Amino acid sequence: MIKLKINEREVSVEEGETILQAAKKININIPTLCHLDLHGLGLLNEEANCRVCLVEDDRENLVPACNTPVKEGMEIRTDTLRVLNTRKTMVELLLSNHPKDCLICSKSGECELQDLAELTHINRIRFEGEMINFPIDDSSMSIIRDPNKCILCKRCETVCSTVQSVGTLTHIGRGFETVIGTQYNDPIEKTNCTFCGQCIAVCPTGALTEVNNVDKVYDALRSDKTVIVQTAPAVRVALGEEFGMEAGTVVTGKMVTALKRLGFDYVFDTDFAADLTAIEEAAELVHRIENGGRLPILTSCCPSWVKFMEHNFSHMLDIPSSCKSPHEMFGAIANTYFAEKNNLNAEDILVVSVMPCVAKKYEAARPELGGEGYSDVDLVITTRELASMIKDMSMNFQDLEDSDFDNPLGESTGASVIFGASGGVLESALRTANYMITGEDLEEVVFHELRGMENIKEAEVQIDGMKLKVAVASGLGNARKLLERVKEGEHFDVIEIMACPGGCIDGGGQPFIHGDISIIEKRMRGIHSVDGEKAIRYSYKNKSIKKLYDEFLGEPYGEKAKELLHTEFVPRKKHY
Repeated sequence: MIKLKINEREVSVEEGETILQAAKKININIPTLCHLDLHGLGLLNEEANCRVCLVEDDRENLVPACNTPVKEGMEIRTDTLRVLNTRKTMVELLLSNHPKDCLICSKSGECELQDLAELTHINRIRFEGEMINFPIDDSSMSIIRDPNKCILCKRCETVCSTVQSVGTLTHIGRGFETVIGTQYNDPIEKTNCTFCGQCIAVCPTGALTEVNNVDKVYDALRSDKTVIVQTAPAVRVALGEEFGMEAGTVVTGKMVTALKRLGFDYVFDTDFAADLTAIEEAAELVHRIENGGRLPILTSCCPSWVKFMEHNFSHMLDIPSSCKSPHEMFGAIANTYFAEKNNLNAEDILVVSVMPCVAKKYEAARPELGGEGYSDVDLVITTRELASMIKDMSMNFQDLEDSDFDNPLGESTGASVIFGASGGVLESALRTANYMITGEDLEEVVFHELRGMENIKEAEVQIDGMKLKVAVASGLGNARKLLERVKEGEHFDVIEIMACPGGCIDGGGQPFIHGDISIIEKRMRGIHSVDGEKAIRYSYKNKSIKKLYDEFLGEPYGEKAKELLHTEFVPRKKHY
């Protein structure tokens, strides 16, 4: 252990730790901006570009706390006038060539640069930098990139290249024209971008934001169409954070009430379709096992992961499950089965999805996800966008009474809600596959190894004497590692992959966590608490799902089910 003093307080830390880490251990706050430290998720940015975290050492040198290793006997000051004035100057320099339209910026209120300006008591800008009018990239359905608001912290580049291994974002240009952009400055729509939104989640300013569909939803609610809304599993354990509630608080009933007050004609649960997905994926797995099909089968619920595979492993597109994602399955059923039951035509229905994910916006526009004359899903908004709509209506969210989802597309089981956390899709599908093969319920104890925040989790699951080797990866960099092992010949039977670290609970459309991994863990616990409290915890016991198959779909993985609930994947060029 290494001993040092910070503001005359002694602290002991491991060799290799930084001054910033040491300060945190004794609750001394050193402001940071470019730094982001989520070791548990494999996410680390130590560029020390912003210099906001400068502190004074015992030689009177100003050093960045975020990447300066501790030394024995070191004495650090974070509270001298020199440090405070330097910190303020650094923030002023960042603001000097930053757009001055902060009040109309979509990140206003969540902007870390704005927070630092308040912390350092900046009420005027002393310096005027050279403003370059960079074009805004709004080419995609999911992400808007405004280089004018970029502060070169490189958080997005780190998460895109190091964590996700996608490599879309990089620094381009020289001198004052340096900015974070795409290779060759191509529109983001024309790159390898998977639209996972993790760049948005870590961007401290408004340089990267989601495409906002709130006004389109309001237009839909004012139309004469029947407007249906569905909500993803991960939304219910994060939405409350936008209203001052503890992370992981389950707000399902209040969320339903809010949606009904907003004016949606029907409020349904994507969990219903998650049960449907579990059954279809399980049936596809059983079919492959019994007919010598190719293994492993890869889950296909995550559109970012699917697009990542289309770009990077296009020669392996025969191994992912052909199942649509749950919200797309829901849209297919809403536009057919539900429409038929309620004497509606698909063109009279508009389906809105509330998702923790910005990639779902891109996914909804994929041409293969729909039927004749309709898209499965018309509009997607994120957890953050729903929160903004609730705030627009001046609802006191915490005081809302609880309401139930509408039926029949609102009934769900515990196996569906865990889709929102890493490992949940695999667990749900295997619960059902076991029943299809043995006619018995599978004890959940076998899945404990597949839960939690580890990057790659592996286990063996026994079904009727068969040993299935299964794995779970969250984060696209970890997905790449796992698929390279498959490519090299290592055998797996079932693999679940989620693009976002921890799964959908950490999706790019969720409330910002500002580097706090404990928030993701609380959301995960909230997800599993819902599963544990459900009276029915197996997808195949969902009565509404049984009725759907009996009245409309026929057999799982049958002709009708394949027509409506399954899709195909498209080999995509790897641009660089």
